[in-house]
Parts: sequence; C-alpha cells; structure tokens
Amino acid sequence: MTHYLFLLLVFYSLISSEAITHAESSSQMIKPVPIESEQSAPPENDGMVFVKGRCFDMGDTTGDGDPDEKPVHNVCVDDFYIGRYEVTQREWMKVMGNNPSSFVNCDDCPVENISYLNVQEFIRRLNRKSTLQYRLPTETEWEYAARSGGKSEKWAGTNSENELEDYVWYKNNSGGKTHPVGQKKSNGLGLYDMSGNVQEWVSDWYEPAYYKTSPRKNPLGPPPSQYRAVRGGAWLNKAWGIRSSIRYRFTQDDRGREFGFRLAASPK
Repeated sequence: MTHYLFLLLVFYSLISSEAITHAESSSQMIKPVPIESEQSAPPENDGMVFVKGRCFDMGDTTGDGDPDEKPVHNVCVDDFYIGRYEVTQREWMKVMGNNPSSFVNCDDCPVENISYLNVQEFIRRLNRKSTLQYRLPTETEWEYAARSGGKSEKWAGTNSENELEDYVWYKNNSGGKTHPVGQKKSNGLGLYDMSGNVQEWVSDWYEPAYYKTSPRKNPLGPPPSQYRAVRGGAWLNKAWGIRSSIRYRFTQDDRGREFGFRLAASPK
C-alpha cells in the first residue's frame, strides 16, 4: 500500500511539472496585443501623425538665417495632426482627376506645380468626403513638426550637414527633379521630406517682421497681404535654402515645379 501511494505521488508530480512547463511555454508564445492610443492617428487615415503640442523657440536658432527669421521667439502650439508624407500625385489625381505636375510618370512623387489656391480647392473636395476636416498647417505648426517637436534642428532630422543626404532631396543629390516620398530618413516625429523635395504651402499670409509681433499661443499669421508663406525648400535648393527656419513668400496663385504641400488637421 505504501509503495502504491509513493508511485501515485510521483505520477501527480510529473503531471504538475508538465502543466507548469506547458503554461510557461504558452505564456512565452502568446503576447498581449498593445492597445493603440486613441490619439495615435485619425481613424480614417494612417498617413497622419499625431503631434503633441507644447512651447518652443521658433526662428533662427542657429544664427545664420535671414532677417525675417528673427527674432527667435517662444511660441506654443496645441496638439495637431500632420501628414507623414507630402501629398503625392496619385492622391491628387484621386481627388482632382488631373495631374498638374511637371515631373510625371511618378505617382508616388509629391504633386507639384500647384498654387495655394489649387491646394485650397483640393482640400475643399477632400473634406466633402471625409469626417476629418483637413487643412494646411500653420507656419508655427510646420516648423515645430519639422524640428522633431520644437528641437533646435537646422534641418528636419539633423544638425549635421554631413548627414544631410541621408534625410533630404536637395540640389546636391536630387538630379534636378523630385523623388518618391518617404525614401530618405524621417525626422524624430516620423515625418519625411520636410526639408527638400518640394517646398510646402502653409496657411499663413507672409509678413517679414511678423516674428516681432507674433502672439505666443497658436499664432495664425499676419493679416492678409500680397504674399503667402511657403516652407521647407525644394529639390533645387542648396543646404542653406532647406533649413527648418527658412521662410519663403509667393503670391497665392504662383505655381512652379517646386511647390507642393502636406495636410494637417485638428483633433476632434
């Protein structure tokens, strides 16, 4: 009887050990599925990146910019969404039914040769079909996003000119044309081509001395004037011309092979 009880205890011991081993193995194979933040991206468009707002120093933080990039001034932005990529020719054609670009046969290249007014028509048509209300970023939102969330980055993603070709398409490496979006390294927010490839229309009017009078919280730009602001530089610019703080100005009906854009949106 004692021998029988001993064998029974050994038998249950082996079963318990096997069950524990199986449970440990299963726990290693089955990983919990991470729950994404409700603010990680708009529900209908995974091409938009959520940007957490805060205050930052805007303007010529590196000391070699134009007078209209001065003075460096502290501004604050609320949370917003911005496009991971510049709007492509494929996306433009889907909404507008045409392709105005000069560099054709490249559906994944940024759409270009478009004016500010053309962009506004694109956004109006897009918003008719969307629950998210798209818009252009403000100058402040654009610079904050380009500089990886307000860091003092001379170019989007880097401060080193030696690393520039890893991040941007510009005069030194573009071959005189645009390139498909997302081929270079992203900046710290996961945004591509914010320096170079095409320069991007923003929502603000342009005023060279605006930084002297800009409000601190969510500046929307100066009153209407002759020009609109454009940011980021393009495939035809040298390194100095694609800096994160550089400001360009054009009339709102100007078009060219270097003009493109990316979308933005406000959280609901």
